[in-house]
Amino acid sequence: MVITPEVNYDQLTIGEATLIQQQLRSHLKLEPYQKEPKTIAGADISLALYSETVYAGLVVLSYPDLQPIAFSLVKSSTIFPYVPGYLAFREIPAILKAYEQIPVKPDLIMFDGNGILHARRMGIASHFGVLTGAVTMGCAKKKLAGQYTEPGTMKGEYTPVTDKGEVIGYALRTKDNVKPVFISPGHQMTLEDSLTLALKCTGKHRLPEPTRRAHEYVNRFRTGELTEGYHEINTWNLF
Repeated sequence: MVITPEVNYDQLTIGEATLIQQQLRSHLKLEPYQKEPKTIAGADISLALYSETVYAGLVVLSYPDLQPIAFSLVKSSTIFPYVPGYLAFREIPAILKAYEQIPVKPDLIMFDGNGILHARRMGIASHFGVLTGAVTMGCAKKKLAGQYTEPGTMKGEYTPVTDKGEVIGYALRTKDNVKPVFISPGHQMTLEDSLTLALKCTGKHRLPEPTRRAHEYVNRFRTGELTEGYHEINTWNLF
């Protein structure tokens, strides 16, 4: 099976989806990210567990001041089943549409999900990165694979997540005395890069600003406060 953005994920079996993940993994690049980004996007989706409707969005932030400057929203649908480890097949088609609406692509994208912190090293951030060539990383609220020891209780403390003797990400405490988030590179950056960027994007909330903003905007879209399409944000209307 040839992997292109035109593949209809809704028509795949789990076996075919596994094959796609294996094929994509052979193209994964975990090389140092040597640019100084000017923009970083957060990507997120909102959908009920067994719903076919998907609300997807990317929010572009200036970097390093992390102010929203644009957002792209898409309402779509999926019938790919809810299967842990394969959620990218439910989410990527809609996020890809939102990405395609952005005229000037962000320098990198942080996903509310995993990069290589995945049993087959192909979480949504890695999947999307290989598919599009974008620089990506994952910031997940839950651990999808591997083992770790609990990091210290203070903001900025972290421990490695390992799987079969390999470090595949970090458990990072982003706020004092709250549950850690799980950071991993997606595509075209290293483990160290993903941790550094996550720390630089962390403010006073548990979620780093890119994914926190994406979550906020997608939910505002779902409730009808925001409309579908690509929108630039005036400085007087940042919030």
